[in-house]
Amino acid sequence: MGENITRLISGSVYVILLIASTLFSLESFLVLFGIFLFFSITEFCALIHLKKLHGVTIGILLYVLFALFQISLNTKITIIVATIFVSIKLIYNLLRKTKISLDFTSKYVYLIGYVIFPIIILTQIPFFNGNNTAFEPKMIISIFILIWINDTFAYIIGKSIGKHKLFISISPKKTIEGFIGGLIFSIIGSVFIAKYFINMPIAFWIGIAAIIGIFGTIGDLIESKFKRMAGVKDSGKIMPGHGGILDRLDSAIFVAPYLFLFILIIQFYVYGSVS
Repeated sequence: MGENITRLISGSVYVILLIASTLFSLESFLVLFGIFLFFSITEFCALIHLKKLHGVTIGILLYVLFALFQISLNTKITIIVATIFVSIKLIYNLLRKTKISLDFTSKYVYLIGYVIFPIIILTQIPFFNGNNTAFEPKMIISIFILIWINDTFAYIIGKSIGKHKLFISISPKKTIEGFIGGLIFSIIGSVFIAKYFINMPIAFWIGIAAIIGIFGTIGDLIESKFKRMAGVKDSGKIMPGHGGILDRLDSAIFVAPYLFLFILIIQFYVYGSVS
């Protein structure tokens, strides 16, 4: 019981901090995600045995350059393509059950393409909300709500009725039933979000929920593979009962480029242009 209370308190602080900082102002949102970036980098560098100072320096420079200043659409697309390329490579390694290459060059490629760029992409998502490009905090909050719904119901359903293992060699507790349940409840949640929280088409948010349900689960498995290779249970200890920041953001950072690409396509299809 004590551990569950610790998890509840720690998780609640994380949720409240994310929602409050995002709703308060653009500046507090960017500061929070800058902090997320810092801890994600230090935790990932520990997993892959890369010097933290080098990783943090690269991360701060890229964050300042791409997240804090206005960048062109072509630059955003370049970042998305680069990030998706890295994610596809990680998916390939996951499905082939091959070890992730961690030579000198690969470490920096994964650091940038798996951790840094995705967090930068997350900071850009709130600016794409229909035909308005002003900062809309409800966009990113809605995405995190769907991620939390997916994770929560995947766990509940998997633990209660799950019998068929999803990827036993990487994450023995994940089940196919849990994956399907998380996806279904994410889609249900997306309908409520579209109707009562943010004024955007239901079909759009169902698409967002489907991407989160599929790629969020893959992202969780890939982070688990990095941890298994490092021989650790959690990426860090900053969140008692939950692990590290990377443990909390593993789904979000992996789905980020796919969500952004989906949003850009819808934006162009519906409004004829993106910015």
